Amino acid sequence: MRIDKFLFFARLIKSRTQAQALLDEGRTRIDGRRVEKPSDTVKPGSVVALPLRGQVRIIRVLGLPERRGPAPEARTFYQEIAEGRGVDAAGGAA
Repeated sequence: MRIDKFLFFARLIKSRTQAQALLDEGRTRIDGRRVEKPSDTVKPGSVVALPLRGQVRIIRVLGLPERRGPAPEARTFYQEIAEGRGVDAAGGAA
C-alpha cells in the first residue's frame, strides 16, 4: 500500500494531501530508508519513522486498512514502537 494512503487511512494524518506534503519534506523513513515519493510502499511488518506534531513517531505496520474507518479501528493497523525526541522548526532533533 502507498505510504501516503496508509498514513491517511490509519488516521495519522488528516488528508492525503497533507501526507504527501509531509513525505515530500524527505524526513520520513520506511525500514530505515528515506521515503523518496508518496507512492513508496509499506507492508505488514514495515517500520515507519516520521515527524508528527513536534515529535518523531516510530510505528510498526500491523495490517493494511481497506478504508478510513473510525479511530479505534484505525489504531489496530499499527503499533507505536516509540515516540522520539522533539523536532525543531528546522526539522532537526531538539
